[in-house]
Amino acid sequence: MEKSKFSPLHSRTPAPLYSPALFLDRDGVIIENCANYVRSWADVAIYPQAVRALAYIRHTPFKIILVTNQSAVGRGIITLEMAQAINERLLAVVTEGNGRIDDVFMCPHAPEDRCDCRKPQPGLLLQAAKKHHIDLSRSFMIGDALTDLQAGTAAGVRQVILLRTGRGTAQLQKPEATRFHPLTVYESLETAVQALSTILLPNGA
Repeated sequence: MEKSKFSPLHSRTPAPLYSPALFLDRDGVIIENCANYVRSWADVAIYPQAVRALAYIRHTPFKIILVTNQSAVGRGIITLEMAQAINERLLAVVTEGNGRIDDVFMCPHAPEDRCDCRKPQPGLLLQAAKKHHIDLSRSFMIGDALTDLQAGTAAGVRQVILLRTGRGTAQLQKPEATRFHPLTVYESLETAVQALSTILLPNGA
């Protein structure tokens, strides 16, 4: 019997679909900043409006990713395990409030470590993009510090947004703030996601 001249079709793994993301800083955006570092859950003060915001956009097609510098680990103030436990408990509270955070990327290094993941470096966003197949060009970065905006810009996101919560109002007074033009500013995470609702919730989800 003559063999077929045609090779059988080999199954191919489909190319991953790339989705946009909403990158959020933690301290000053979801929880209040703590002058002496967030060392335990007792130091965590959650903004109620932030939980409402995350509930409002829970059905967004955007990935919701927390990107946070926690140099208290690198400085030897808290352990990595404690920092991770704080993040996990925060996610649980958000979930209980009908909100959603898909993942957390944390830089535990001290500034003198000169790592590539401590904001304003874009490493955390790039790690998230690789893991979750994120289209950075369609994504947003929201923070309360200019370093958050610098990280987003370096990663190539569509837009960076500064909130007045946390350090935001003070950061606006810095000369470096003029480098971001135009600079989009909102009072809180809740007002930011409401303003972006037609993008974040394209189908009115």
